[in-house]
Amino acid sequence: MPASVGYLVIDTTDPVRLAAFWCALLDVQVDATIGDGQFVVLSRTKDGLTVGFQQVPESKSGKNRLHLDLIVDDLVAATAEVEGLGGRWLEPGTVRELEGFQWRQMADPDGNEFDIDVLPPA
Repeated sequence: MPASVGYLVIDTTDPVRLAAFWCALLDVQVDATIGDGQFVVLSRTKDGLTVGFQQVPESKSGKNRLHLDLIVDDLVAATAEVEGLGGRWLEPGTVRELEGFQWRQMADPDGNEFDIDVLPPA
């Protein structure tokens, strides 16, 4: 059975609130709200990813086993934007680096981890 990825779905206690954060960060809009707000689907990103949010009864606990890496031009500016939208830098002052890649570990308002990355020069 060949399959294709349809959506990346993030669990949350409040899909509408979390969708607002990710819409601003990814420069997309809400495409659909399903089941009285139980599911919120965003429009596709410029690189073709569709992110959705599913309402769950419990708050996040523990570390994500899957996360997004967002490519940015400037870690300082991207960190400020994430924090301005209600997210946070998980290890303030720490910039991770490996073979020219630099990244910071961030979290959205629900605590879901993601990274912001600067690619090495070509």
